[in-house]
Amino acid sequence: MSLLTLGTVAFDSIKTPHGSSGKVVGGAASYIALAASHFAPEQHVVSVVGGDFPQAFLDLLESRGAGLKGLTMVSDGASFHWAGSYHNDMVGRDTLATDLNVLVGWEPNVCPEGAQADFVMLGNLDPAVQLAVLDQMSSPKLVVLDTMNFWMDVALENLKTIISRVDVLTVNDEEARQLTGEHFLPRAARAIHAMGPQTVVIKKGEHGALMFQGGHTFFAPAYPLEEVVDPTGAGDTFAGGFVGYLCARYKEAGEVTWDHMKQAVTMGSVMASFTCEAFGTAKLQSLTMNEVRDRWSEYTTLTECGPMVWP
Repeated sequence: MSLLTLGTVAFDSIKTPHGSSGKVVGGAASYIALAASHFAPEQHVVSVVGGDFPQAFLDLLESRGAGLKGLTMVSDGASFHWAGSYHNDMVGRDTLATDLNVLVGWEPNVCPEGAQADFVMLGNLDPAVQLAVLDQMSSPKLVVLDTMNFWMDVALENLKTIISRVDVLTVNDEEARQLTGEHFLPRAARAIHAMGPQTVVIKKGEHGALMFQGGHTFFAPAYPLEEVVDPTGAGDTFAGGFVGYLCARYKEAGEVTWDHMKQAVTMGSVMASFTCEAFGTAKLQSLTMNEVRDRWSEYTTLTECGPMVWP
């Protein structure tokens, strides 16, 4: 099964109570592709970089099975760059700089192989760009969309259009409330279902994730880390683990069931925990499948309580 990922391949400069990263590789597509590579050996990345972007990281993506025919290289341009500073709680943050650079005026181009991908992960970008990519796809079996409150403020109509065309929407709890006007998350999920997506995943950071599909609800806790170095990209890593795992299960079973979805949410939580342990994509670049298996085994013990004995 093949996966097409849209998102930024970019630079981040991050300050946290643990220190500063300097300029490191980040971007939604970078996190998604690295996380998904453990489960989806064939990927296609749609993004744009400038001539300043390190070839070594692009080589790493290709070595993980990520085809880069959909990656636009602007040799005389600078790559997208975001700079931010996290508060002491490692949740709140301030944006210090957002340099769009080569993203300005970029028109995504999906290669013929990518257009045939079975699964599509539309990372957080302008809804007009997400629509342009989806319009170039043939007949994907599952489309997952990630977005943020900024696009709800400045591009709501386009956002509603792309939401109506996807199978799964992933947002955080505040974004779900803003999008729907509903405070309670089960009601917000029902309102999002009415917009089109059959499945809604609401990310709650260190408090885990909720998933809603039809009359089903599932909660997955976050993996409890003793120390968080940098939470940047954790949501994108969650999405990569989620959709990558679904690719693997579909290849095996020929369908995506509710149980597969539940397992995918837990895998997303596990993958996100690794990202938080180092600045940028550093941890994901060196992560092994054995580490993933070991942590998922630890994770599953968090909610095991043995058989219930009733009085």
